[in-house]
Amino acid sequence: QVQLVESGGGLVQPGESLRLSCAASGRIRSISAMAWYRQAPGKQRELVATITTGGSTNSANPVKDRFTISRDSAKNTVYLQMNSLKPEDTAVYLCTANVLPFGSSRWYDYWGQGTQVTVSS
Repeated sequence: QVQLVESGGGLVQPGESLRLSCAASGRIRSISAMAWYRQAPGKQRELVATITTGGSTNSANPVKDRFTISRDSAKNTVYLQMNSLKPEDTAVYLCTANVLPFGSSRWYDYWGQGTQVTVSS
């Protein structure tokens, strides 16, 4: 069993920053790509940023110059540093990881439950 747990969300004012964390735990043999998604009320889930095992990153255009994804592979943890937050960034932020569990020859995508980020004055 593999679990992903996000933390770090909250209520902030426009222009402020937040740092989200997502820790993976359980029977993990290896993790390849990790990513952050977000889902606002009434909208489809959208990709925010991705990071590979080697540290290559990619970010969606709306956040490209404001958000930074990083990871600590030793801790099986991915981070999302969010700067200059805007009201339109308000959403539930979810992390996902592509995991090879112990005892398996297949890779699986696991998801966390999400953490709420609200940007409002």
